[in-house]
Amino acid sequence: MNIANVYQGGMSLPNRDYYTNEDAKSKEIRAKYVDHVAKMFELLGDAPAVARQNAETVMRMEMRFALAAKTPVELRDPAKNYNKMSVADADKLMSDFGWEHFREVAGAPAFSDINLWQADFFKEAGKMIADVPVQDWQTFFRWNIVHSWAPQLPKKFDDENFDFFQKTLQGTTEKLPRWQRCTANTDNAVGEALGQEFVKQHFKPEAKKRMDELITNLFAALKQHIEGLDWMTESTRTQALTKLAAIRRKIGYPDTLRGYKGLSIGRSSYFENNLRATEFLGVRDLQDIGKPLDRTRWGMTPPTVNAYYDPNQNEIVFPAGILQPPFFNPDADDAINYGGIGAVIGHEMTHGFDDQGSQYDAQGNLKMWWTTEDRKKFESKTDCVADQFSSYEVLPGLNMNGKLTLGENLADLGGLAIAYDAFMKSMEGKPRPAKIDGFTPEQRFFLGNAQVWAEKERPEATLMGVQSDPHAVPQFRNIGPLSNFPQFAQAFGCPVGTKMVREKPCKVW
Repeated sequence: MNIANVYQGGMSLPNRDYYTNEDAKSKEIRAKYVDHVAKMFELLGDAPAVARQNAETVMRMEMRFALAAKTPVELRDPAKNYNKMSVADADKLMSDFGWEHFREVAGAPAFSDINLWQADFFKEAGKMIADVPVQDWQTFFRWNIVHSWAPQLPKKFDDENFDFFQKTLQGTTEKLPRWQRCTANTDNAVGEALGQEFVKQHFKPEAKKRMDELITNLFAALKQHIEGLDWMTESTRTQALTKLAAIRRKIGYPDTLRGYKGLSIGRSSYFENNLRATEFLGVRDLQDIGKPLDRTRWGMTPPTVNAYYDPNQNEIVFPAGILQPPFFNPDADDAINYGGIGAVIGHEMTHGFDDQGSQYDAQGNLKMWWTTEDRKKFESKTDCVADQFSSYEVLPGLNMNGKLTLGENLADLGGLAIAYDAFMKSMEGKPRPAKIDGFTPEQRFFLGNAQVWAEKERPEATLMGVQSDPHAVPQFRNIGPLSNFPQFAQAFGCPVGTKMVREKPCKVW
């Protein structure tokens, strides 16, 4: 059932830690952020002194939101972020807010229950409604409007927004070409329509068929892994296999289209097109409240170069956009594709059994299906992975947060192992493939995997990723799992004691 959900917010910087960290870099970013907000108010027409005062008001309110918010690591605990309650109880938590009035203004259907993901945050927000002057709230909302719409506003707003949120925070030196920004924005607004054209031009039925075969082989490999675990008891194993068998797959594009009936797109105003699209999509989503879950829906558009596992629906989804090089190449040998898209498939499947996904059952309910003892063994093994990635220094004096990236690292590690075994299985009963470019099939598997992580990023982007991104830095998404993998050491002849051979390798799934 779809219910009303509300999530902590009110912060324009990437997350809570940007407001609370007391290191010199964090203080510098906060100071530059206030300068940026003041500049945006000046662009709206405020006098410099008034703009500065307004910027300080925004920062003061955002700081209060931040202090009440959960950290990125705390947000990863599904059990502690599920606080379903009656609207009456939500009104008690925020006595001066009025959920029913908010619902009416937002255009949502009537509902009796709501999930306040971070209840303590909303308790503080309720206090702010009572003690923050109305004028400060007006200033805060003026800022949020101009900040949200800056890329669609006149150039001076877009440039100032880029200067802080891209140059300062991420080190980006220039904007993407205009056509790429417009294409990305079209995908955000009417991605289903854009996706139909993308699929016509770039996604052949043969690719979908081959992808389906790869997924089937990966399922078989993970099933064997679960059956062979020596640390899991039979009662938990039965539940794990039941969940695995229930995972649904979606490949390429949705079979059922929602369409855009009622949305008006014209040539007179780029901003107004975006405004109407945003309103249309928001209202359309609100209409789902109180209705049964529609399992034909997709959370990504067909052109998206990404994939995901949805624990609430227990499904893996692979848009057509990721089914192209370097992830998937229909003209490449199996070794490259198993190392690339095969590891991605395994990654998404393993998310169903990572530290978060493993708390949901086969139907997608937040329900612990583990025995207490098996859960302790599992968490002991995941601690190994968290400690490994926390040991990686990505910038001088800056290490990754192994707890923040734990779910993705578990998925990378499990996905690699599952894909490798599936590839080995695919070669059974066939003549051994010859070397290509001097590399054995096993070596090419690992090269195919390395290719998908061949990224470069600026130090500012690395810093932001370490503080905000649940994924590890790309370099370590490659070498981290591989250093736990004896088959990699064997394929490339890495002797014991070298950096890519861990003395005590981590293994979970």
